[in-house]
Amino acid sequence: MRGPLPGLPTPHPLLHQLPAVYLDQPFVEGFLSALDEVLAPVLLTLDNLPAYLDPRTAPEDLLAWLAGWVAAEADGEGPVGRRRAVVAGAVARHRQRGTRAGLAAAIRVETGIEPEIRESGATSWSGEPGSALPGSALPRVRVRLRVADAQAVASTRARLERLVATEVPAHVGYEVEVVAADGAGA
Repeated sequence: MRGPLPGLPTPHPLLHQLPAVYLDQPFVEGFLSALDEVLAPVLLTLDNLPAYLDPRTAPEDLLAWLAGWVAAEADGEGPVGRRRAVVAGAVARHRQRGTRAGLAAAIRVETGIEPEIRESGATSWSGEPGSALPGSALPRVRVRLRVADAQAVASTRARLERLVATEVPAHVGYEVEVVAADGAGA
């Protein structure tokens, strides 16, 4: 957590903004130096505002705040690098949300593993009214994830189910399968 730093220098001393006639007045100098000490953190924060708003350089405690701005799930539990990647890529992923590519990207960011995704939907065009619809009547997405550690299968499955539920469109059903790389499933 950030806090005030004692003796922080001001980037723009107020005394230097006054006409020369006030420079050798002890009261003015003391009064303005006290104001400089109060205003220094504010001015330095404003001077560095782009660094605070960039997920690659923002302080750790601001990442959750930035994640809220871009509607990203960047919990405080994961590694900092992964949380920064989630926030930095959130806007691009939102453009793909509800698509197969968007679901795959969300799973890759969350788990670091390439998922196998099968979907039952399809599209087609017909000049005749009443022609058969493509895909199945009930759209469904099947996600399979192969994890290296057989002990992590249950915990990965719970996280993956929550993620898939938020990423697929509301009218689309889904199935999640997490299997160990050796083939044993959960």
